[in-house]
Amino acid sequence: MRMFKRIAVLVIGLCLMQGVALAAESALDTIQKRGELRVGFDSGYIPFEMTSKKGKFIGFDIDLGKAMAKAMKVKFVPVNTDFDGIIPALLTNKFDIIISGMTATQERNLQINFADPYFYAGQAVLMNSKHAGKITSYKQFNDPKFKVVSKLGTTGEMAVKRLLPKAQYKSFEKEADAALEVMNGNADAYVYDYPVLKQIMQKQGSNNLVMLEERFTYEPLAFGIKRGDPDFLNWLNNFMRQIRNDGTYDRIFKKWFESKAWYDDIE
Repeated sequence: MRMFKRIAVLVIGLCLMQGVALAAESALDTIQKRGELRVGFDSGYIPFEMTSKKGKFIGFDIDLGKAMAKAMKVKFVPVNTDFDGIIPALLTNKFDIIISGMTATQERNLQINFADPYFYAGQAVLMNSKHAGKITSYKQFNDPKFKVVSKLGTTGEMAVKRLLPKAQYKSFEKEADAALEVMNGNADAYVYDYPVLKQIMQKQGSNNLVMLEERFTYEPLAFGIKRGDPDFLNWLNNFMRQIRNDGTYDRIFKKWFESKAWYDDIE
């Protein structure tokens, strides 16, 4: 019995020591010492992260990042990064956290950790108006005669390759370029996140574009951080609980999803 107690004490001691080591390695400590929260994102994801006419970064994710930095009592530092290289950039310490409308997929979760979702999206279709009344579901674009576009390295691209394998596919680095391809009639459909396509329709919608309201995937958007940091993960989840209950989240949401006041600020 005494031997069992000694072993138990040793195990508890080792766990405590390991816990201390993990805490010492947390990004939270680094952020506090540096006095800066460096946030990685890819500007151009309307209305999550955009560049204003004055060259400032604005959007839903940007405001969440600023609220996060304020809660930490540190400076908010935006780090604009191409989306297809954003995970490698996080892993090589270019910034502390990804807040970039990133879907928490199983594949990405093998490389990084995700906090609890802060937004739920899904893939939808923006199509050229010549298909209005003829096409009523994304499934009809699964045909070699159709050209479908999306953004490089996104779940939109994954959805096209998985669900519309027969269609011709072309990727773009920026959302606006993909939308323009459809608007000009050079592509038949743009598969991408529902809230982004909705904003494109509201801002740029014309006789050349029609949106299918159907959302055919489930996509939780979440903050991404490096693996092995339970303290940071715990802080982020608590941060979201706090801002959802004190009105901060609703205020930011309404600003970017229910108001058009910011339209004139973007390029």
